[in-house]
Amino acid sequence: MVDDTKGITVKKADDMAAWYGQVVIKSELADYAPIRGFMVIRPNGYALWEAIQRTLDGLVRKRGVRNAYFPLLIPESFFRKEAEHAEGFSPEVAWIESKEGEERLAIRPTSETIMYDSYSRWIRSWRDLPLRINQWCNIVRWEVKDTKIFLRTREFLWQEGHCVYETETECHKETLFYLECYRRVAEGLLAVPCVVGRKTESEKFAGAKATYTFEGFMPDGKALQMGTSHDLGQNFSRAFDISFLGKDGQRSLPWQNSWGITTRLLGALVMTHGDDRGLVLPPRIASNKIAIVPIFVKDDAMNVRTIAAARSLAKQLARFNPILDESQEYSAGWKFNQYELQGIPLRVEIGPKDIESDQVVLVRRDTGGKSAVPRTGAAVAIRKLLDDIQAALFQRAKERLEAAKTPVSTWEEFLKADKDTRFIIAHHCGSPECEAAIKAETQGVTARCIPLRGGKSEGAPCVKCGGKASYRAFFARAY
Repeated sequence: MVDDTKGITVKKADDMAAWYGQVVIKSELADYAPIRGFMVIRPNGYALWEAIQRTLDGLVRKRGVRNAYFPLLIPESFFRKEAEHAEGFSPEVAWIESKEGEERLAIRPTSETIMYDSYSRWIRSWRDLPLRINQWCNIVRWEVKDTKIFLRTREFLWQEGHCVYETETECHKETLFYLECYRRVAEGLLAVPCVVGRKTESEKFAGAKATYTFEGFMPDGKALQMGTSHDLGQNFSRAFDISFLGKDGQRSLPWQNSWGITTRLLGALVMTHGDDRGLVLPPRIASNKIAIVPIFVKDDAMNVRTIAAARSLAKQLARFNPILDESQEYSAGWKFNQYELQGIPLRVEIGPKDIESDQVVLVRRDTGGKSAVPRTGAAVAIRKLLDDIQAALFQRAKERLEAAKTPVSTWEEFLKADKDTRFIIAHHCGSPECEAAIKAETQGVTARCIPLRGGKSEGAPCVKCGGKASYRAFFARAY
């Protein structure tokens, strides 16, 4: 168990796994559940997830996506309808054994099957298309043994969009549109840079025609798949008897996609920006963007005046949803450490000297930089500082990602880059057997994605087998 009576006791550079566990628990994002493989998301963590929800909903609703909800339990027979999908998820499914003679029920590992059963009844004509539905829900995947909160748990939260189209072109175009929405959430809200691309045949979603992904590269040298968008083709419409009467009077199969992100994004946020003092939140995702800390002295009358000034300041800065800490049980230093641990982007200090000078002191969480600004202009200064913090966090993470990208042309260079924990870029033949050999010989390196830009092979040899390359891909160890 993590000792929550102290600050962060492990340095990020020394043991990132232990550091990560302490930050998540001590910043009160989440906690371990009494059931192995499960987690409790605390209000601080859930507020971040709500910010992701609001941002993504705002993006996809412009395309006509509407939220709905489907059952948690799925009949076993539904999984058998699409063989590749059923085989791909079989190791992860948690089953509820029914009474004798009744069908087993799965706790949803994903909702394609239960949703498409409804779609088969709802879609009758081209007038019913496109159908764009999303749901925010929980998922259970039972294969997890070691819990890593947000990164790998048996139950997690996610959204899953499932859309149906009249044409293949429209389906493919929107599959990439939702991927772009995810990139905007990751980079614009979380300040986490990512690489966008297509999964290899070995790594794609079970039953999909093609899978697209956005991958982050964490400070410990591991990649993190942060979300995916799947072009399902007509595989599921055929399996679930989804068809429509076209404008030409002929009955046709529609084209489908599905797309999802999970609470794993919160893990990416922690690892990308956190430091040895705790969590660092980009201002756009922080619920409380500032913490106002009055500085008290051994003068009760002066402290009353300080509290009054702090309250007035809180009203002036209400747009930033400030925390106003009037407590006098703890020292100012203790409060500073607490808000740094929780990642509050900006601390606002006001004490007797500041009142006399009609100023406040602003302290950045990301750099620790201090500046004094007039009280009357505090809101403008804070807005600018918050924008600077957001941009600086993204820029630092982007520079780290770019520095890690390492093109190689030989297997020896590949092995060296892996040893140096790089984000490897290499030509590959596309053979699943060759891809499996890379993973086996390196004990864990996998193809993360074929970039949407710069993924052509240009006739180069495969980095592993020497055969003709089919594409240029990113390789790395991954969470």
